[in-house]
Amino acid sequence: MDLALGKGLRGLPGPILLTGHTGFKGAWLTFLLEQLQVPVVGLSLKPETNSLFDRTKRTGAIPEIFADICNFKAVEKFFEEVKPSAVIHMAAQPLVLESYKYPRLTFETNVMGTVNVLSAAFSSNSVKVVGVITTDKVYRNDNSGRPFIESDPLAGKDPYSASKVGTEAVVAAWQQISKVTGGPKVIALRAGNVIGGGDWAQDRLLPDLIRGFDSRQKIILRNPESTRPWQHVLDPLLGYILALEYSLSGGEEYAFNFGPSNESLTVQEVVNIAINSWPNPVEVLFSSEMTEASREATALRLDPGLASRVLGWSMKWSQSEAVSSTINWWDSVLNKGIDPRQVCMAEIEKIL
Repeated sequence: MDLALGKGLRGLPGPILLTGHTGFKGAWLTFLLEQLQVPVVGLSLKPETNSLFDRTKRTGAIPEIFADICNFKAVEKFFEEVKPSAVIHMAAQPLVLESYKYPRLTFETNVMGTVNVLSAAFSSNSVKVVGVITTDKVYRNDNSGRPFIESDPLAGKDPYSASKVGTEAVVAAWQQISKVTGGPKVIALRAGNVIGGGDWAQDRLLPDLIRGFDSRQKIILRNPESTRPWQHVLDPLLGYILALEYSLSGGEEYAFNFGPSNESLTVQEVVNIAINSWPNPVEVLFSSEMTEASREATALRLDPGLASRVLGWSMKWSQSEAVSSTINWWDSVLNKGIDPRQVCMAEIEKIL
């Protein structure tokens, strides 16, 4: 196991505080940090039924509080209690279609929730760096297919991406506060379409496929020719850890992209890999009916060159391997009855 990866975090006086630790990426990150012997504490809403956190019975596994990041007093109190040395802020409303239904909640959580976390971090004497997780969808997208770099203009069309651009504005403001009046370093961490075992969210491609495969019901999807920078969940998580260590060592870059450097796979290509990886797949159809809310950008790519040059980061899984690994995870859990935590740890051991 490559314990050198977490060396810069293991030596800190306080733990890593992870917001959104009950979410899909959050649960994976707690497993990864534990494997790297890095102390971690969690702040999040209560886990959803059938989430990875729920399936692996993680309640109480680490010091945690179940609270809304929009509740500043609760956030500030937890910071005071656990005295974290670093923060990875993942808590968010992460779904595009959900943002059309609940735009105000999306903005409150993603923008003001980030304000609360950064305010608490800056009020704490223990925090040295805050990594704020945003998204690949913050860039102004003209569907040209050109890979975005960190300095490209930001703009959001739908409520979700617009709220994440708002998050980026908050990050920029607190970066300026840090430079002018002092305080923790703040970095923006932007990842592509993250996939992996345990994601059960609605209106995401791989979870929708798995629900159809498991129930043996016909699956209807949208946007077969759309491309996304698919990557296994562990790849950007390793990037987040490297970025925190880089900032703690004096690094001066303040935003990083994490995604595949090669051409992104289409939705249709991902579906084909999934069908070939599942033992008894069902029929998958694509709907030609489009609502305005389902008209997402057709082309999306990130340029991870900066993370590669500065952090030494690269994807461990190809896009196709990430898809097949996700399907195999669910096959192991749903069809073979293997403990989901055991499958997660096996993948972590593999990547380390």
